[in-house]
Amino acid sequence: MKTTADLTEPTTRTDWAALAREVAAALEPGVAERDRLGEISVAAFETLRATGLTSALVPAEHGGGGASHAEMGQVLRELGRRDPATAVTLSMHAHLVATQVWRHRHGMDASGVFRKVAVDHAVLISTGASDWLGSSGSARRVDGGWVVDARKAPASGCEVGHVLVTSIRWDDGPGGPRVLHCSVPMSAEGVRIERTWDTLGLRATGSHTVVLDGVFVPDAAVSLDRPADRWHPVWSTVLGSAMPLILSAYLGIADAAVALARAAAAGRTEPHVLQLLGEMLNAHTTADDVVAAMYRDSDDLRFPNTDEHASRTLSRKTVATEALIDTVRLALEVTGGSGYTRGSHVERLFRDVHGCLFHPLPRAKQTQLTGRVALGLSPTP
Repeated sequence: MKTTADLTEPTTRTDWAALAREVAAALEPGVAERDRLGEISVAAFETLRATGLTSALVPAEHGGGGASHAEMGQVLRELGRRDPATAVTLSMHAHLVATQVWRHRHGMDASGVFRKVAVDHAVLISTGASDWLGSSGSARRVDGGWVVDARKAPASGCEVGHVLVTSIRWDDGPGGPRVLHCSVPMSAEGVRIERTWDTLGLRATGSHTVVLDGVFVPDAAVSLDRPADRWHPVWSTVLGSAMPLILSAYLGIADAAVALARAAAAGRTEPHVLQLLGEMLNAHTTADDVVAAMYRDSDDLRFPNTDEHASRTLSRKTVATEALIDTVRLALEVTGGSGYTRGSHVERLFRDVHGCLFHPLPRAKQTQLTGRVALGLSPTP
């Protein structure tokens, strides 16, 4: 087995999937123990940074790997097959980078973030899903910036990350409550982590609570000031950039479950086993095809920033989520009682894959949004 120092250094012609496969194989032996302990792998993220996987999406002219949107999806899929928690955590960082690549593709300056990721090797931490339209916390205006207080959870990878990409509610804004999107260094005074992450699955993502206690945020760190509780075009950009990557990590989980089920069923010809295998593969094919369609319409992060694109992305997220969960559930049935035992690889995958339910948007909210967009209404009331 190769060590971190032996792993291939990336170039602009890197086979990103092959590199991720190599990294994932090195990480796999400790996955079950990290799941048992609920501990994120610091070493895994040191490896991801050292091999250039955290900066793969940054354009080559800005010092990154120049990987495409779909190539980054393959990275997350390969990692998800062997180390789901690390894959999902990396997808939180990757989707923030992808959003900046979208901005770059559309003529906006993203050089500051690119420099942090590619040159400073920073890992970004997202709180966007839980903040959504209204956000949380409180901001108070002071000379040169803001003093903010908040509790942000879940914040996947906060123990290995360097920059919190978050938002804060400003209730006293002109014309009513507003939301400030900002970046906060994890080393800033007043930032601390409370270890609150204790879940059914994905236990090793380190998705604890980040507490901001009287943290000063300079004006230069605020990237967007928008009305609270209302749809903003930024969400179309984020959703189109993020959802394919996040689902790729879960597709890797489904890949692993399918492989285990097929191995467990090898040589068996009972009709019910064959039927379960066929149903499992139908679900897996559906998930694979839907995620592939998301990348196709992404146009390598050149997609149009429209409500229609966001709506279609979220529809596909719901369809893929249901197919992914069905895939792993059926894999569990194929493996039988042994797969249901605590400590079984399939049992852990079954727990982990349910995490895809909690990325935006949950099915009930998605269908309402899609219905509104279909009628020419704003995506949210």
